[in-house]
Amino acid sequence: MTDLKNGLTYAQAGVDIDAGAALVEAIKPLAKATNRPGVSGGLGGFGALFDLKAAGYDDPLLVSTTDGVGTKLKIAIDTGLHGQVGIDLVAMCVNDLLAQGAEPLLFLDYYATGKLDVATATSVVAGIAEGCKLAGCALVGGETAEMPGMYSEGDYDLAGFTVGAVNRDGVLPRLDEQRPGDVLIGLGSSGPHSNGYSLVRKVVERSGLSWDAPCPFGDGTLAEALMAPTRIYVKSVHPLLKAGKVKGVAHITGGGLIENPPRAIAEGLEPRFDWNAWPLPPVFDWLQREGGIDDHELRRTFNCGIGLLLIVARDQAPEVLMALLDAGEDAFVCGELAKA
Repeated sequence: MTDLKNGLTYAQAGVDIDAGAALVEAIKPLAKATNRPGVSGGLGGFGALFDLKAAGYDDPLLVSTTDGVGTKLKIAIDTGLHGQVGIDLVAMCVNDLLAQGAEPLLFLDYYATGKLDVATATSVVAGIAEGCKLAGCALVGGETAEMPGMYSEGDYDLAGFTVGAVNRDGVLPRLDEQRPGDVLIGLGSSGPHSNGYSLVRKVVERSGLSWDAPCPFGDGTLAEALMAPTRIYVKSVHPLLKAGKVKGVAHITGGGLIENPPRAIAEGLEPRFDWNAWPLPPVFDWLQREGGIDDHELRRTFNCGIGLLLIVARDQAPEVLMALLDAGEDAFVCGELAKA
């Protein structure tokens, strides 16, 4: 017969249901602030509904992406700078949608930890909500998993999931329209974004600097500079996609400027970068010098100052460039397409 007097509880097993409920209540106003046309229902259900007709689509295709933040999380955990990795999480997903010509509509997150710290989790989700506002998509739900024994004390992991839409005639890349001489326009990054941080951490280890040391290539501490959130390009770029001004988009993530551009370029063509067309940002110059990283390794690991790459017809390039500059982007011509 079961001894109920000495029975176990979920809390004794390491899972605090009350903390989970407190987190849900804390993030409800954050999620509500990201509401947009098309969202149906609120946070807390078993799923999220979205009305594509209310969002203005008449012949839509759905596009979904998922991503994480990588080992940039280790810096957040080691330094307590949790507020911005949520922006990174959204950015890595929604910028991928742009490469298909799509507009981000809704976002969900997955937060996993060994023991739930409500303050830390709320800070992370606040960043996710801010990223959703920057991208114009709604935070419609997610999952918080408290898993004792799976993570070391203080550790957590993140995954993001986004769904977007594009009308059938707006899907990118438009490979059959690409030609030699098409212009490559780069949009400036805010730093390494969320890629290459295992190498970043190795360089910092070699430098002997602590995370709270003055930044050797900018303002604030070294950690603050390296935690600059990934830029979200949706509001400046999506109008150009809807207008049919762009033939292809490459989100420069893991693989840098070597591996990512070919994913958006037609067979028989290749990108020819003018590597002198933009200055290497100070963070990458410091990483290269401090780590003894050669040019090819740098370019195949980091974005080197270009977070998003657009492929545009030569006669459309001045108009596109001006629109990006007017929208507040650091945009510049950085090369062209050529026969492979």
